[in-house]
Amino acid sequence: MYQRKKTTANPSYNTKPLMAQNDQNEIFLKAYTDYSDAIFRHCYFRLYVRDRAKDLTQETFMRAWEYIAKGNTVDNIRAFLYRIANNLVIDESRKKTSVSLEVMREQGFEPSFETASAMDTVIEAKRVIAAFKRIDPAYRDIVLMRYIDDMTPKEIAHVLGESENAVSVRIHRGIKKIKELFPETKEL
Repeated sequence: MYQRKKTTANPSYNTKPLMAQNDQNEIFLKAYTDYSDAIFRHCYFRLYVRDRAKDLTQETFMRAWEYIAKGNTVDNIRAFLYRIANNLVIDESRKKTSVSLEVMREQGFEPSFETASAMDTVIEAKRVIAAFKRIDPAYRDIVLMRYIDDMTPKEIAHVLGESENAVSVRIHRGIKKIKELFPETKEL
C-alpha cells in the first residue's frame, strides 16, 4: 500500500515490523491524539460536510491501524495519515450526490432567520467557499494544507510525493489566484 524511504521527519512515530503490540497501540494512540483534529479539518475543508468529514477521519485511522497491525512499517505517520485521508477525499468527491431540501427537512434541517450580522457572516463565508472552489484543485489543496493544516512545504511535498520546490511554487500561485478573486482585500 504505502512504502517510503526512511526519513527522520518524525522519529517518535516510526513503527517497526517486529514491534510489540503494546508499542504499536501506544504509537497509534499518540498519532490519533496529535493528528485527528488536523485530519478532520483536512477532510472538512475539502468536502464541506461535517458528518462525512468525521466518517472519513474515522476511516483514515481505521486504515492506518489495519496497515500497522499487519506489521508494515510507517516512517512518517503524519504524511501516511494525510495520504490516506487525501485518497479518501478523492474517492468521496467521485461519488458526489445531491440532496433535496425535502430530504434535508426530513432529517431535521429547518431553515430559520437569524440576526442580520449572523446572516452577513454566513453569506460572506459562502462567498469565500464558492470562490475557493473556483481555484484549480492543485492550488486549492496545497494552500489548504499549508494554511489550514499548518504543514510546511517539506511535509506537503512528502505527502504528495512531489519536490519541495514544486510545492512552494504552487503555494505562491494559489495565493496569487486567491488575491485575484478578492481584489478588495489588499492584505492576505
